[in-house]
Amino acid sequence: MTAHFLPSLLQGAMPLQGVLGGMLIGLAAALMLLGAGRIAGVSGLAARALSLTRGDTPLPLAAAFVFGLPLGALLFQSGAGPIVARYPPTVWLLALGGLLVGFGTRLGSGCTSGHGVCGMARFSRRSLVATLTFIVAGAATVAATNAVGWGWR
Repeated sequence: MTAHFLPSLLQGAMPLQGVLGGMLIGLAAALMLLGAGRIAGVSGLAARALSLTRGDTPLPLAAAFVFGLPLGALLFQSGAGPIVARYPPTVWLLALGGLLVGFGTRLGSGCTSGHGVCGMARFSRRSLVATLTFIVAGAATVAATNAVGWGWR
């Protein structure tokens, strides 16, 4: 199986920005753990911020973390200029994706940030299994959507 998507995928790759972004994600997770003693799992924090769960995280902390995510994106966009999607998704596809991700985070007892960033850093076996499941499911989804002609070309 040849990977014809790799050359187009790597066009415009920004390794420095990726490294810096990864370091900032790690820093945010470390600050949350060291400062508040909590894992920076976005799905759990979002559920707490919306009062859907009673977790141990104080509501103001969860709300500040979750509402700071889009605020940070808006601040970035104001300095970087408009971001144009190469493959703009439709509204129904965004809604379906959001529902599936929400269902998956509940089914998997956490999200990619909780398991993939924080859990992996703590050498959690459960998080390793969850992260591998995320990767395999993502690869299978890409393969399936490409096979039926829904993939991005």
